[in-house]
Amino acid sequence: MEFINIEDKNAFENFYRTFQFYFKNLYKEPYREIILLCIGTDRSTGDSLGPLTGHKLKPLLRNKAHVFGTLEDPLHAKNIIDVLKEIRNTFYMPFTIAIDASLGSLKHVGHISIGKGPIKPGAGVSKELPPVGDMFVTGIVNISGFMEYMVLQNTRLRTVMKMADIIAAGVFRTITEISEKSKVRA
Repeated sequence: MEFINIEDKNAFENFYRTFQFYFKNLYKEPYREIILLCIGTDRSTGDSLGPLTGHKLKPLLRNKAHVFGTLEDPLHAKNIIDVLKEIRNTFYMPFTIAIDASLGSLKHVGHISIGKGPIKPGAGVSKELPPVGDMFVTGIVNISGFMEYMVLQNTRLRTVMKMADIIAAGVFRTITEISEKSKVRA
């Protein structure tokens, strides 16, 4: 797992290179459908990272990836089980990228983490949901450990927006480059 500080002057390039590295190493079969699970709700500032990122990516990635979770149609604890069933019934072995907000240690607030394997959405607020993703991107939006719902409500919108901008731009650039290379090979 890698951490990118959003306040670093090279934050976008650091995110892009790290995301691209994980994506290229995990997405070995270019014919697999790409699914972005942008998890969260627009009803909580701290938990809106997924829907904001999905909102930015959905119009950009038409015909390149499927985006679940936007401001208009959030992917959250109340509907994620049904959406995962729909994905299983619609797509054959898709490559899934989970994008979600998280709570963490004070030293990691304002960092984006990227890694291999699934995440457990809702873990920061004691929800029991299935693990999702072949790889993940999480934005550590605030500190964990006490009154998590209140902490999420009191997260700075600037932090979440900056993370969403960096993530959306890096994911878009990577998936666009990969799909362009796949077209050239075909």
